[in-house]
Amino acid sequence: MNIHEYQAQELLNRFEVPTPRGKAASTPDEAEAAARWLGINNMVLKAQIHAGGRGKGTFKNGLKGGVQVCKTASQVRELAAKMLGEVLVTKQTGAEGRLVRKVMVAEAKDIERELYVAILLDRARGCPMLLASVHGGMDIEAVAEEHPESIVRESIHPALGLQPYQTRKIARQLGFPSSQMRAACRLFHSLYQAFTKLDCSLVEINPLVVTKGGEVLALDAKFGFDDNALFRHPEIVELRDVNEEDPREVEASKIGLNYIGLDGDIGCMVNGAGLAMATMDIIKFYGGNPANFLDVGGGADEEQVTGAFKILLADKRTKAVLVNIFGGIMKCDVIAQGIISAAKAVGMKVPLVVRLEGTNVEEGRRLLKESGLALQAATDLADAARRAVAAAKGA
Repeated sequence: MNIHEYQAQELLNRFEVPTPRGKAASTPDEAEAAARWLGINNMVLKAQIHAGGRGKGTFKNGLKGGVQVCKTASQVRELAAKMLGEVLVTKQTGAEGRLVRKVMVAEAKDIERELYVAILLDRARGCPMLLASVHGGMDIEAVAEEHPESIVRESIHPALGLQPYQTRKIARQLGFPSSQMRAACRLFHSLYQAFTKLDCSLVEINPLVVTKGGEVLALDAKFGFDDNALFRHPEIVELRDVNEEDPREVEASKIGLNYIGLDGDIGCMVNGAGLAMATMDIIKFYGGNPANFLDVGGGADEEQVTGAFKILLADKRTKAVLVNIFGGIMKCDVIAQGIISAAKAVGMKVPLVVRLEGTNVEEGRRLLKESGLALQAATDLADAARRAVAAAKGA
């Protein structure tokens, strides 16, 4: 789950991470009111979408940049009217872009340096890691690719937490002078507190800025949360903006399914994340393109299977559906009956390929054969992939 920048700023303030003052707005009137509340003549107006690269993005109405510097409240209102309700296209959104429903009006700071700091979960080491770079700003992805040596890493012991010597070490590597060392170390510590107490998978500050007045501020922030821990944070769940998510993923989450949309044309329904990954791999191996990752789990019922079919078929690009189920906890005959009922309920209009294996597999295959559905029963995974690819290509 991700949140907007203005929401991230509110969370940072909760943990005393210093940020510029700002407010979110949903209308030009609200944006103007926020500008008057700030009472300054140096402001920045930021489109609020779940994607990076906003500053270099372009609106489909022709406006250049999702981040604009403004001098007056009337100018804020004018630009907000051009952003709200319009689609912003950035490197991360793809050509379809994202609809801007909110903007943020904040103080514009006189920046001397832009840095990058993040705390994330290092899955290889099984502990949090603090990443930092002297190169912050809009092109951090290019920095990681072209100048990996400029990124410093500090592993954090999960029991001991971020230690003072580590914050001082990172601050020195980022070139903070003694006059700014305490502020930088305090910010790193507060950032780690936010990371742990909110059960985050990522907290990213880009850029972390040093102003010409010597302030050390988190200018922009991104949070990623561990979905498995959200039951502990109902206040975080309330921040979810489903308008920023793939509608298919939203529907899947409502019925307890794990779904990620891709750009292919072969819909996949599989039980088990590892088997789902293998299924997508073998589809690619035989020249096809998976339309999604969909793990229905080991205990999916008929209602969930029906919901899964509806989600797969809602994608107009889907030209074939491959169901790959290994019946372990659930028996294959039960799964087959669920597939038959679901396929009839949604009215399958694209080729359906089914591969079953596991307990009671022969009975499951018999049910599929006698179902009257226009489906293809595969003998193994390779056969299923070949059939699905051929069906998607109209062969």
